[in-house]
Amino acid sequence: MISTQQTGNRIGVAGAVVLRYGLVVVIAWIGALKFTASEAARIQQYVSHSPFLSWTSGVLDPGALSAVFGTIELAAALLIALRPLLPRSSAVGSLLAVGLFLTTLSFLFTTPGIGDPAAGGLPALSPTGQFLLKDLVLLGASLWTLGESQTAAARRGSASPAAA
Repeated sequence: MISTQQTGNRIGVAGAVVLRYGLVVVIAWIGALKFTASEAARIQQYVSHSPFLSWTSGVLDPGALSAVFGTIELAAALLIALRPLLPRSSAVGSLLAVGLFLTTLSFLFTTPGIGDPAAGGLPALSPTGQFLLKDLVLLGASLWTLGESQTAAARRGSASPAAA
């Protein structure tokens, strides 16, 4: 008979798989969209107001800047997905994702129009604010995959003959 603890462990493992590979799909999808003209134009509203990234507009045109972000996102997704084979590489991908989501969350504080004026402003969010707020959950998933990948890499490293 399967105990409640065993059931809970199985559900936890299934949740971890869905969390990791759901994160991979979301990051990869968002990254692939960065190669479209509409997404390149959309990014400009965030980047142009960012004290961290506004300088990039003078260096790259919107399409090129969007492609750089898309490439980083696709690389992060691929590395996170490699967890079963290369946990250290997966940790690097998760760290990239953490940086990506911290960056986009910073846009909540720098982009005009985050509050919904029709609802009295903040805490009601405009569609722009809603778009950015989802990155809080994605940041949490990225931090979890980072920690889990580092733990797996450490276990793998301590199990190797070279580490002994």
